[in-house]
Amino acid sequence: MSALLASSWFYWAVGIAVGLPLILVLLTEWQHTLRRRGSALLRPVTVLRNYLLPLAALLLLMVGATQMSPQATPVRIVGTLVAVVVLILLLSGIKASFFSNAPEGTWRRRVPGIFVDVIRFVLIALGAGLIFAYIWGANVGGLFTALGIGSIVIGLTLQNSVGQIISGLLMLFEQPFRLGDWIEAKSVKGRVTEVNWRAVHLQTSTGLRIMPNSVLAGESFTNLSRPAGRHTITVVSVFAVEDRPDRVCAMLTRVALQLPGRNPDIAPAAEPTGGLNYTTTIPLNSPGDDGDARATFLRWIWYAARRDGLHLDEADDVFDDPRLLADAVTSVVAPILRLDAEQQRDMLAHTEIQRYGAGELIQPNGVIPDAVSFILDGRVVVVVEGGDGNRTEADTLERGSYFGQSTLVRHPASGSAVALDEVTLVRVDRDAIEDVVQRNPQLLQEFGRTIDERRMAAMQALAGDPT
Repeated sequence: MSALLASSWFYWAVGIAVGLPLILVLLTEWQHTLRRRGSALLRPVTVLRNYLLPLAALLLLMVGATQMSPQATPVRIVGTLVAVVVLILLLSGIKASFFSNAPEGTWRRRVPGIFVDVIRFVLIALGAGLIFAYIWGANVGGLFTALGIGSIVIGLTLQNSVGQIISGLLMLFEQPFRLGDWIEAKSVKGRVTEVNWRAVHLQTSTGLRIMPNSVLAGESFTNLSRPAGRHTITVVSVFAVEDRPDRVCAMLTRVALQLPGRNPDIAPAAEPTGGLNYTTTIPLNSPGDDGDARATFLRWIWYAARRDGLHLDEADDVFDDPRLLADAVTSVVAPILRLDAEQQRDMLAHTEIQRYGAGELIQPNGVIPDAVSFILDGRVVVVVEGGDGNRTEADTLERGSYFGQSTLVRHPASGSAVALDEVTLVRVDRDAIEDVVQRNPQLLQEFGRTIDERRMAAMQALAGDPT
């Protein structure tokens, strides 16, 4: 027994037999904790538990317990495996500790992936050299010298190409853009979808554009996404000389305020810029909304200018044709208000035709209408908005329907009226409608019933009741 206790291999064997299970249990608990937290350290701890610990125990067992020579081939093989796993653990730990959980705005977050790959390659090369030198006794000095001389020769031969790569890498290190940003160069505008060591991938309106890093590094470009929330577009429009500038600017600003994709924190602005030109500056949430916002704005001001009696592109409006107005009153207003021929002629002085483009707001929510609108053509959707900001469609109105009837009771509209497609309306002033319904009590009851039905439909839509 004393001889057994005097043997060094005995203590190695007992230490490994007791220590290995105990450390495995501790690492397993740590692994489960990291998995529940979703920590980036889970992978390094898994490598430590599943690979490094068993291989280290085997190496200690071979060298300490079995007294094998460190120069033996099996010991060198296991030692090489241990060194490789240590190198993998080191690389994984550095990435998890410094880069995976880096806070936004820090230098660790700004380091491009290509630089991390370069550091990883250098560490692997140094680790491989140390493994060959200290475990296998190889002379790696000559190898590194040859690699250094070869690198110099290759660098001199390919100095232009290498210079472009270096300039691209420096640009990536500076990180003037990130994934998801919109950039605009001389010949391209698109959203950054991928950045690698060679090129930047841009999603454009015509497809995926590949821009070499050296090209972007050698020319100026604009990051449209920075600073965040400050992207704007400018739209130039032309009006006639007799159009009052303040009225034109008010119309352009009003239309810009309704645009989808507009940044709600910054107000649009319109101003005359000399001659017959007006410039409207519209803040947007994202550069990706540029095309749609510009097209929608140009389409909507065509309708808004004619409703306000303005002359966009110096054009004359023909919507106030008396014959067209008379036909509209006869076809949609007279049947609902039960007007005879004389009353129809009298109604023309209080009536106008207006047109709206698809998606344009006709009547805002919560505002007392100043007229009743009869739909001559197109479709209008009534949208109600709940306290949480959610918008729900309450009703869809077509030709022959009307809205704005709450003007008779001076009550705010219970929903917004939005054009589904091009809509032509016949608007009848409040006073003219009141004169008609006062002479016809039955018509007044019908309007009151319609007001109640629309209010009930709005309440049901907010409650999620499809009935």
